[in-house]
Order: sequence, then structure tokens, then C-alpha cells
Amino acid sequence: MRLSRHLLIWALSAFLLIPSGCATTPEKLTPVMVPKVFFPDPPGLPRIQFLRSFTSSKDIESPRSQFDRFVTGEEQRIKRIDKPYGVGIYDGKIYVCDSNSTVMVFDLKNKKFQELEGAKGLGKLVQPLNISIDSDGTKYVADPVRGQVVVYNREDFFVKAIGSPAEWTPIDAVPFDNKLYVIDKKSRDVWIMDKKTGALSEKIGRKAEDETKWLGLPTNLAFDSKGYLYISDTGRFQVVKYDRDGHFLGAIGMLGTSPGRFSRPRGVAADRNGRLYVADASFDNVQIFNNDGRLLMFFGRPGNREGDLFLPAKVVIDYNHLAYFSEYLDPNFQAEALVIVTSQFGPRLVNIFALGRQKGVKYPTDEELTQELEEMKKKIGGKEEKKKE
Repeated sequence: MRLSRHLLIWALSAFLLIPSGCATTPEKLTPVMVPKVFFPDPPGLPRIQFLRSFTSSKDIESPRSQFDRFVTGEEQRIKRIDKPYGVGIYDGKIYVCDSNSTVMVFDLKNKKFQELEGAKGLGKLVQPLNISIDSDGTKYVADPVRGQVVVYNREDFFVKAIGSPAEWTPIDAVPFDNKLYVIDKKSRDVWIMDKKTGALSEKIGRKAEDETKWLGLPTNLAFDSKGYLYISDTGRFQVVKYDRDGHFLGAIGMLGTSPGRFSRPRGVAADRNGRLYVADASFDNVQIFNNDGRLLMFFGRPGNREGDLFLPAKVVIDYNHLAYFSEYLDPNFQAEALVIVTSQFGPRLVNIFALGRQKGVKYPTDEELTQELEEMKKKIGGKEEKKKE
């Protein structure tokens, strides 16, 4: 009952906070001819469209013909992701960390589903949790059970392993410039390392004299386009902001069940406009904030329908692969980026959304939207005070 009450609060708050606009479902449908799922719900203007999901080989590979089955005498075996967490996309491939197995690859170009080529021998993974992909295609996989960050090249072959299992427990690793930033679950610090040599240069998170600036239970990392580092922290129930040298700059959110607050913040990502996306495993959604940390909207909801999320873990923003999903876009919706979100359970584990706007409709700016949200909050607060009186 407690969870249901929290979800009701979310739903009511979303209805009050989202600005009014025209109906979100255009009359025309794409050739796929299925109902489109948009966020926010009407009467809000559509900003996020659910496109499709990937869970097993059946979602990408063509079924074998009856003749092939007759010749081989074998039925087609369906391979499935078990418990995903981290995700990345590069050169037409979606890389998914199956924490109960290895890194699995949905090859959009060749319509194949397979294990990461280099994840065997010296590159074998035990419990891959997070993956980050550099601009040159180098992949960094944090494996807390192996106790190393395992590196693969553009062609997915093993390059090297960083760190000693006795020293740390890496759970996320993100490259930026010539550095590699790694969350160590054991010390609750972020290690700043040389990307090429793996040499440690500094630790951030728990060295400040002011304990209010310490990290509690850091979970995921992300950089924005200006080089600011964001760390989701389930111990603080916040997203903490640092500069790339480790200076504490502030925090977003706090513990709570209303929009703009967190319960179990996990994956974090930033788009080109500085908006911050934070997945919350308790709320089964992703909240979007402006660069000042003010809530803009959220998307996702609990359930098993298209667009629903079940224990969301990682969120990734991508600008390079929209063409692979053009057939799923509503013709009246102009997409600018993909938003990829993993669910750890449920029928849809890797969820593909599009960020955009309805064609021919004037949208409020982020500044106008946050101002309207603040005014709404004041009005709601005033009404609550009068009720108390």
C-alpha cells in the first residue's frame, strides 16, 4: 500500500506540474501501425516517445525458415538477457552489461545478438556492472567481482585490465579527456586515474574536512559537455556535482517521494543542453532536471506496458543512432536524441526512447518551464497552508 500511495503522489504531482498544451497523440500513425506512447501524458506537450525495447535474440534476429529447421533438425534457440545494468551504444551496436553473465551485444547493422567478442580468456568478465564507451570506441567495463576495469578496443577485443582486486571494488568507470574516473565501492571514493597507464593520481569523495560534502554510497558517474562530473549517490539520496578536479560544487535533490526528490537514484546522464537525467529504481522512472538542478519533467512508470520501467538502472543519451529507429517515430514528432534506459526486470529490459517535440508547436523554454513549475509549487503550497488553518 505504501508504494501505491507514493505512485499516486507522483501521478497527481505530474498532472499539476506539467504545462498544458494540445493533445499529444497525432492522428496519423507510422507504418508500424501501433499506438504511440508519449511522456508527459496529455494535456502536456509530448517530449519523450517510447520507440521499442530489446530483451532477447528474438527482438533483433530474423526467425529461421522452416526449411532451415528441417535441414538442421533444430529449433531456433532464443538467447535472453538475464539482469542488465549498464548500457552503451557505438557504431550500430548496443552493449549491455548482463550482471549475471557477460556483456551482450545487439548488433543493429547485422541483426545479431551475441556476447562481446573479447570477453573471454584474459578478457573474461565475472559480473560486468557498467560500461562506458569513449569517442574512439574504447570500452571500459567495471567488474566488481573480478575487481578490475576491463578495457576493450573499437573492434571489441581485450586490451588490458586496470587495477588490483585486493585494492578496490570498481562499479562504474567513465573516461574524460586523458583521465578515467572510477567509483570504488569499497572506499566510497571516486578514483581519478591515467586513462593509458591506469596510474592513480587522486581520490575524491571523502577527503573534504566538511563531512556534508562526503559521498555516501556513490553509484554511477556522468560528465556533461562542460566537463562537470555528476555522481548519483544512494547514500545521500542525491546527485552530487563536482568539477573534473574533484571540487565539490553542490547537490541535486533529497530523500522524498515527490517530483524532484529521490529514493534510489542510479543511472545519471547529461544531454548537449546540460539537462540531467536520473533513473530512480524506487519510482521506476527517469527525472529530467535543468542545469540548475530544477525539475523539468519525468518519464516512465511502473508496470509491464510499453514505456514502463521496472527497477531502472542506467540511462544513456545518444545523438548518433536515430536513423536505426526512424520507423518507430511518429511522423509528427521531431526527435533530437535517443534516451536508452535499462530495466533490471520485466518483459522489456533495454528501452529505447526519443527526446524531441511535436512538429509545428511552440514549446516553452527550459527557463519558462521551471518558472511555471515554481509558481505552481507556490500555489499548491499556499492551498495546503490554508487547509491547515
